[in-house]
Amino acid sequence: MSIDAGLEDPRPADGAGFSDAVTFSFGDDAVGLFGMARAGIADGAGSGLAVLFAGHATVAARAEGGVALPSTAWEAIDAGGVTTTVVQPLERWTVAFDAAADGGFALEFEAVGSPVAIEGGGMTGYEQLCRVRGTVRVGEREIAVDCLGQHGHQWGSPDWDRLSMARTIGAWIAADSAVLISAFRDAKAKDHGGDAICAVVLEGAPLLPVEIEEPLLSTTYDEDGRQRRTGWELWPADEEDYARRGAGELVCGTSLDLGRLRLDCSFFRFRVDGRAGVGRYDVLRRV
Repeated sequence: MSIDAGLEDPRPADGAGFSDAVTFSFGDDAVGLFGMARAGIADGAGSGLAVLFAGHATVAARAEGGVALPSTAWEAIDAGGVTTTVVQPLERWTVAFDAAADGGFALEFEAVGSPVAIEGGGMTGYEQLCRVRGTVRVGEREIAVDCLGQHGHQWGSPDWDRLSMARTIGAWIAADSAVLISAFRDAKAKDHGGDAICAVVLEGAPLLPVEIEEPLLSTTYDEDGRQRRTGWELWPADEEDYARRGAGELVCGTSLDLGRLRLDCSFFRFRVDGRAGVGRYDVLRRV
């Protein structure tokens, strides 16, 4: 897929079950603040979903759908306290989350690398590593953040009659290092051995993708099925290249009821080839 500035606009609806969404996530381990926000369009209506964590605690979590839109533009969405704008296509965005007295954030995302195409589970799109700056509000206290994060745009028609689980990992190590992993499980598969996994390693300055031919991913869950630890080996297509190895442990997380689906949204501390960072690990499953 060729990614150009035109893809930043909401995609035209293409059949039943089609949805389109932009997602923003950040993690500032120095001040212990982590969060994500998603604005979406489906069936001509807007939706918003956001979560904010301080340390291990969930400060705020909101989800709202079916909101009437005056136009099909990202700026037209105001749902679940989430609003967003495209400042400069594929380069800069703003996102805000207002959870009233609980807290919220107002952030600017600036890409530090080119977009990387991501496909799977009936969805198409792209992801970008970003520098994130702005303020986070926890109750009445405002805190400045300056950290790494991720911006993504995904659209398509996921078939949740055939899927049972979708997992996404974004590990943000430095401005010259990130790992993106997606895993989709067919409803007939008994365990992770049947997952369709794709992975991209981003390295260098400028940030460039390393082609991964054999991604191996393992995850440890608690008794309620929520992700607690993870590890991976990512073998490049170049046989003379070395496997990229990483591991992570849960910092904070919560679960959101999305009707027939449950989202387990979490943030992890990661170590990738000896370097430390943070990132997001989401599990979306059919209830």
